[in-house]
Amino acid sequence: MSVDGMRLEQRSAAGLHEIRPQLLDLYAEIYADRLAEDFHSVERFGERLGWNAEVPGFAVVVCHLGETPVGYAYGCTLQRGTSWWAGLRTPVPDGAIAEDGRRTFALSELMVVDKARGTGAAKAIHDHLLDGRPEPRATLLVERSHPKVRALYEGWGYAWFGEVMPFGDSPLYDALVLARA
Repeated sequence: MSVDGMRLEQRSAAGLHEIRPQLLDLYAEIYADRLAEDFHSVERFGERLGWNAEVPGFAVVVCHLGETPVGYAYGCTLQRGTSWWAGLRTPVPDGAIAEDGRRTFALSELMVVDKARGTGAAKAIHDHLLDGRPEPRATLLVERSHPKVRALYEGWGYAWFGEVMPFGDSPLYDALVLARA
């Protein structure tokens, strides 16, 4: 698929090994100013990527400008007993976080390099990743310190769900949910 000269490529967990080095390199470029933080180190990111790839429903979409990857997103289907909601700090209605392996697609990362920001690449990647997915809702986390990013996702139809601290050394996040059905 091409969007404004960009090519979008989707892969499952089986195809991740071929592009994993590119994803780690892009992450290092995008998070260059935060790599000294343990949580944002390339090694920790690689671990999180690996964990996601082991979960059913994993998919990744990479955006290329010419032959150069400029961004990507990945996620998986939340399974029964998932730890995704373990750090939830906000009361939610009964059943709101009950996962059954079919209900929620968790978009774990969405990132683009500086030169691709403002081009529509992030939205194209997002939409391509969710296109055709069977889950009736999607969720993602946005650092509380990034209100502009949260506003962007809200403009795409996401609604605030609660505060989450997924790991002891992670930033505080806002969990957002997108109703898809």
